[in-house]
This record gives sequence, C-alpha cells and structure tokens, in this order.
Amino acid sequence: MSTPSPSPSSSPSSQPQPQPQSSSQSPSPIRVGALAPLSRPGWTEAGRHLLAGLELAVQETNAAGGIAGRPLELLVRDTAADPRRAEEAVDELDRLGAVALVGEYHSVAARAAAVRADARGLPFLCSSAVLDALTEEPTDRVARLAPPQSHGWRVYADFLLAGGHTRVAVATEPSVYWAAGTRILRDHLTPRGATVTELDARALSPGEIRDALAAGGATALLLLTGFPDPAVPIVAAVRRDPRLAGLLVGAPAGQPEFAEWAELLGEDGAAVPFLRYLPERPGPRAVRVGEELRVRLGAEPSFVAFEGHDTITVLAAALRAHGPDRPAVAASWPRTAVEGTRGEIRFDRPPGASFWQWTRPPVQITDRDPAAPARFRTLHTA
Repeated sequence: MSTPSPSPSSSPSSQPQPQPQSSSQSPSPIRVGALAPLSRPGWTEAGRHLLAGLELAVQETNAAGGIAGRPLELLVRDTAADPRRAEEAVDELDRLGAVALVGEYHSVAARAAAVRADARGLPFLCSSAVLDALTEEPTDRVARLAPPQSHGWRVYADFLLAGGHTRVAVATEPSVYWAAGTRILRDHLTPRGATVTELDARALSPGEIRDALAAGGATALLLLTGFPDPAVPIVAAVRRDPRLAGLLVGAPAGQPEFAEWAELLGEDGAAVPFLRYLPERPGPRAVRVGEELRVRLGAEPSFVAFEGHDTITVLAAALRAHGPDRPAVAASWPRTAVEGTRGEIRFDRPPGASFWQWTRPPVQITDRDPAAPARFRTLHTA
C-alpha cells in the first residue's frame, strides 16, 4: 500500500510514533518513507518510474505475507529535485515513524536527504542517485544501489576514447552533479591526450552552442544539462546543422532512456549514447518484473524502475532477517545478500567511501536505434 503525499511538515520529531492496532486487531503496517521527484523542476518521468518500481515491490511483498504478517506501507513524498524539500520530507517521515527511507533520483536531493536521515538515525537506501559524495561524514546508516558517478562516467569516457573522440565539448549548467561529471571526464580524458571544453548552457543559446562547436572542431558533445530544457533545443540545433553532421551527441546522465526524449526529438534523439544500469541479458526475474512494470507504467520500464523494485527487495529482506527496527536495518547492510532484477546485491565499503555501496551494479552504454528510435542498442558493457 502507499499513502499520498501531503505538504511536507516543518515540525520534525526524532521519536517514531507508535502505530496503534485497529479495532479489528489487524497488524499495524511497517512504514517506509519514499522520496521521488514527482513535480517540476524535478525529472518527473524518472520519478514516476522510480515510484512504479517501489510500489510494485511493496505490493509483491505484501501479497507474500508482508514482514512477519505486517504489511509494508509506503509514505511517498515529492522532492521536486529540491534539497530543502528533501530535508523537510525526511523530517516529516521521521516524525511519522518510518523505519527506513528509500528512493530519490536527483543527486542533490539525495545528498541532502542522506545527511538529514543520518542525523535523524533513519536508515536510507538510496535507489538511483550517483553522486560520489552522497554523505559528508562516514555513516553506517546509508547504503546505495546505483553505481558511483566516477565509475559510470569513466566507463563512458573510455567509450569515447575507443571511438576516437579526443576533442570533447560539454554543454553544462551550474550544479554540483554536472560539475562533478565534468571533473571526472576531464581527469580521465586529459591524461590520455584528449581535451574537454566547457560550453555554458545558461549563458549561450542553443544556436551559439552550435556555432561554437562548428568553430572549435569538437568531435563529441556531451549534454550535462537539464531536461527537457535546454537539452532538447541544443540537440535540435546541432542535428539540423550540416556543419556538424559527424558530431557525436552523448548524454551520460541518461536523458534518452525515457519516452519523453523520443516524443520531443523523434529521429533527432536517436544515436545519443547514455549510461544505463541494466544487464545486457535480463534473467527470468527481470523479465517477469519488466512485464509487470510495463503494465503499470503503460510504457517500457527504464532502469530507474528496476532500481526502485530492487530497493524494496533489499529492504524487505533486511526487515525479515533483522526486524523492523532502525538500528537493526542500518546494521544489516553489510550482511545483506539478495537476488535482485539486475544481479545479486551485496554491499561493501570501497576505499574512500563513506557509506555502504553495491559494488557490482551492471553498467552499459546504450542508444536509441536510428532505424527504430523506440528500440535500444547496447553499445558497450562494463
């Protein structure tokens, strides 16, 4: 079950509220807080997919008897990609007695939520945000399913080098996430003889970016910008200029994964490589879950939907093994081994990491097939 999101509360309490038994003596639900970007300026399609995966896994858990007979109840809160709203949501979910926190797609909101959840003693299993520095201080309460940005984006940089792209331009906007991505690319590409040129997508119009690319001789343009604006107008401007016919347009953050990309750009949105966190060949579990998600979404499920489903699968296993107690859930991360839709999930602390991380999530580079933009092609796996 899930509970709609009211306006976030600004009067938090660190003590969970006990959940009374109903008059029929039905078992009280185990409350789980869920964060997702469900309104603008958040990437709402990503939020919808994330929520679909979370809700499907909750439904399956409850159909299988819940946690020792108690159902999971998902308390959904919209972050709109806003760090302050994420913090307020964590405060409210803490006050409502959530045993753990899950979700979030945007790194800036996830980082704010992780720091606040840790301060509240609330375990947080982050589904989809990739920013390396998800927490400011070492903590045992936070774990993450998505791969670190530094790993995925280095894979992407190697893909560019393998394709002969040593003159790379990035159209970027001010953001901790985009700045980290630019730094990862530059640090990986520059020692290997490549150059990375930044184009400010806030200061330059799509036409000015197009002209700068034509004059500068870049062979690849990476979109490190918001979606749909300014990413869509930039792609349209570049694709329709014959001077840039050989330019590779890439989107490491995954914008082309979602149906809205294809709807807005059509053929112009094909052949834009992006990072996708799915195995090359899905197993039976992933096929079954994918079919259920397809019905629920009315569209092809993205990797974000599978991340959402895996999140609840992991949390439910932790709750069954260790009980619905916050300290027990937090202590369970290094002892958890669960088969998800994308492989076996285990958590470790890589060198330098301040939280628990799934160390082997699948990483692939994919694009939309120019011959059939609704179809995806796997270009590279890592």
